[in-house]
Amino acid sequence: MTQSKEQSQNSVPRHALNVVRGGLIGVAEIVPGVSGGTVALVVGIFEDLIGAAGHVVTSARLLVSGDRRTAGKVFRSAKWRVVVPALIGMVAALLIGAKVLEPIITANPVESRAVFGGLILASLVVPFRMVGRWGPREIALAALAALTTGFLTGLPPAHNAEPNLIFVGVIAAIAICALVLPGVSGSFILLSVGIYEATLAALNDRDLAYIGVFLLGATIGLALFVKGLAFLLENHHRITLAIMTGLMAGSLRALWPWQGEDRTLLVPESNWPQVLLLIIAGIVVVSGLIWAETWRTKARATAVN
Repeated sequence: MTQSKEQSQNSVPRHALNVVRGGLIGVAEIVPGVSGGTVALVVGIFEDLIGAAGHVVTSARLLVSGDRRTAGKVFRSAKWRVVVPALIGMVAALLIGAKVLEPIITANPVESRAVFGGLILASLVVPFRMVGRWGPREIALAALAALTTGFLTGLPPAHNAEPNLIFVGVIAAIAICALVLPGVSGSFILLSVGIYEATLAALNDRDLAYIGVFLLGATIGLALFVKGLAFLLENHHRITLAIMTGLMAGSLRALWPWQGEDRTLLVPESNWPQVLLLIIAGIVVVSGLIWAETWRTKARATAVN
């Protein structure tokens, strides 16, 4: 009885920590140019989220085929103690972020991009280290991914105040890939096709039709994409992570602080010292998260041994 009580007490801070982790991912998903997948990778629950999504897809397929017992077994094998609190934090952060962060980002675009650029810059170390040995193939693929992302993030933004709901569902299916693919920003995809502001407005106004279509598209996209990514990580681990590193590096182009309305890069202005400090602040935040996750992993390994 005492042991059960102690386990329950110990689970409370773990659940709270996972809620915070999910909240950080949710905040990242609000910010154009910042990848929720990157944050998930940094805070240490990327593989748990990927695994849970894969289990949901597999169990749904088994359920449709009539094998309910195996479907239930597969579904229960996901790390829901990690994923559920993270999802709660993510949803809460999305709702709060739509109200709080969006006006701040709009009013301070240069400063916001500086902080987010520092976050991404420091995050590069995570997939870079996971690749291990970098050979000519990994370097070439990373460079190609970086150039592709840099080109795409430099395209002028589109504007679409009242998008067609079918279009919203299709874009949601594409944008959700950012949640499981570090380096790709879902919000930036929405911004590029012109429905970023409409999506934030739907969240703020509780537009259930818009939100429902968006969630349906995201679910379909996740089901189609997550299994492929899981396969790549399992069978082509180093190459996949090298491409992820390149995607993250290329996304920095979108976060150059000084940009025109058509995303042309401008020279630094007189406020460059303050902007530099904000970049450093972003680097420090992510470096602290990486250090904390490394310390946690080592402490857990020591406890097991």
